[in-house]
Amino acid sequence: MDTPWLDDRQMAAWVRLAAVLELLPGVLDAQLRRDSGLTHYEYYVLAMLSEAPKRTLRMTTLAARTNATLPRLSHVVRRLEERGLVARFPCPQDKRATNAQLTEEGWAVVEAAAPGHVAAVRDNVIDALSPQQIAQLTDICDSVLERLDPEGVMTGRDTSR
Repeated sequence: MDTPWLDDRQMAAWVRLAAVLELLPGVLDAQLRRDSGLTHYEYYVLAMLSEAPKRTLRMTTLAARTNATLPRLSHVVRRLEERGLVARFPCPQDKRATNAQLTEEGWAVVEAAAPGHVAAVRDNVIDALSPQQIAQLTDICDSVLERLDPEGVMTGRDTSR
């Protein structure tokens, strides 16, 4: 089988994307740890719960939205639960399932952490781009996500178009 190697332009784009994928999570994680005592993934879990109706999601849904295995998510939610930020309870509609709910204390932590996190996102990504580049980045990410997340589970984007 002949491998269709990347040409110079494709390789340049790929190397830059790979560098962003490697560097950005560490930058965001460091800011959240320093300012809020949360890992980036913990913040992401809390943020997903904060946006859900009644700040509650089934653990399976939360795992899908945060791209985690159930064991990894359970471990993180247990730590958040120990800190009083999340509560788990049986799903009323299906006793076999477990729900996770953001507590009032968890909501306060998200509210306190969000401004610093948004500032870090702006400083490291958004403010480096023009409005046209923001639109291009959205289009580029949508094109890639059509292959990686065709159902739009992680972004909630409309896949019916």
